[in-house]
Amino acid sequence: MPVRWWLIAAAAVVTLWVITAVPAGTIAGTAVGGVAAVLLIVLFLRYGGALVEVDADKFRAGRASIDRAYLGKAVALTGEDARSAFGRDCDPKAYLVLRSYLPGAVRVELTDPHDPTPYWLVATKHPEQLAAALTQSSVARS
Repeated sequence: MPVRWWLIAAAAVVTLWVITAVPAGTIAGTAVGGVAAVLLIVLFLRYGGALVEVDADKFRAGRASIDRAYLGKAVALTGEDARSAFGRDCDPKAYLVLRSYLPGAVRVELTDPHDPTPYWLVATKHPEQLAAALTQSSVARS
């Protein structure tokens, strides 16, 4: 997660503490601020902690995994191409691992005839490396 997101979250917790503590007391402010801090930490860690991993047998992205035998063409996307892929050009049936603070993505076509998902779109810091790992028999982690 970007540092600025953590700073904004800290400012929000302090703000909640102040607007609760002034009228209701420091114990209430601490309780509200503590709950907000815990919720934000859990939310940030879950959102930013999506694991993307490629090994000899499987491709894992977020909570899902698929056998590499069902992977088709992998295309690295950066800049406007990545933004469009997650926005106006996105198929509603696609599996998405979106991390909006990352600059690139990889679109991986699926070849499984029984899977209704046409492709996976995975945000990553290094789209070229992930696409290369998916088209070769190498192992990678993002």
